[in-house]
Amino acid sequence: MAHRDYYEILGVSKSASDEEIKRAYRKLAMKYHPDRNPNKKEAEERFKEINEAYAVLSDKEKRKQYDTFGAEGFRQRFTQEDIFRGFDFEEILSGLFGGKGRREFKFGGGRGSFDFGDLFRGSYGFQDMGRMPQKGEDILYELSISLEEAASGGEKRISYRKDGKVEEVSVKIPKGIPEGKKLRLAGKGMEGKRGGPPGDLYLQISIREHPIFTREGSDLIVQKEIRFSEAVLGTSIEVPTLEGPKRIEVPPGTQSHMKMRLKGLGIPHFQAEGRGDQYVQLIVKVPKKVSERAKGLIQELAKEGI
Repeated sequence: MAHRDYYEILGVSKSASDEEIKRAYRKLAMKYHPDRNPNKKEAEERFKEINEAYAVLSDKEKRKQYDTFGAEGFRQRFTQEDIFRGFDFEEILSGLFGGKGRREFKFGGGRGSFDFGDLFRGSYGFQDMGRMPQKGEDILYELSISLEEAASGGEKRISYRKDGKVEEVSVKIPKGIPEGKKLRLAGKGMEGKRGGPPGDLYLQISIREHPIFTREGSDLIVQKEIRFSEAVLGTSIEVPTLEGPKRIEVPPGTQSHMKMRLKGLGIPHFQAEGRGDQYVQLIVKVPKKVSERAKGLIQELAKEGI
């Protein structure tokens, strides 16, 4: 499900200053305050949206991440707990609504002790917050995939335990997904309490070690041994790639550990166009034992300064 843009929610431009964002938030928070809109579900949802948008855009680091990855990318990286972590409701809302006293409130997907004052008393009708609907707990599942699966993406079906039962779900793996990335499946977590919504299922990606390739971001590195004579004279060798074997030309005078670039044969960029590159690191193999004839030839080469 697509998420509304935070700037659009507050009615400001992406270049808005911190003060402009704060003014827009205060104006909307007053307008959609639940005591001013009793028994209006739409106003309640708008009020939650406004607070979530301000929690992100009022924080410089979160705003930077949001501007970088966009609404969908940001929500894949940040949970509700992450979004509201460090957001001081007491300072922001107590002055706005004149409330006193702290109380616990289940807001969005996070839980925190905020000074909401009279926000949820009176006409909004929650004298006992313990009776409020509560969102279910989130589930974290480590999903191990191969390097090839990380590169090509695709769909996997997994099984996990939920509320004492085995559940199955299909998940789409985006191309180029990095190690440690979390994918969020909304509503696939534990059941909520007192009619609350279910939690979410988070799939933490673990990429298995590959026997040939080493990954660095969107690039791949593979090592290939060549003989000393091949390094000196040049040669043609076959190297593995994710798309199958490729033949490359090794120039004369190649030094050990030199890297040759195969453009566009790396991993697809995550949530972006294009692909990384593959690098072939050439290792000049020095024999541990040589025949007497080979030893004599090498001695002759040494006389030539080789």
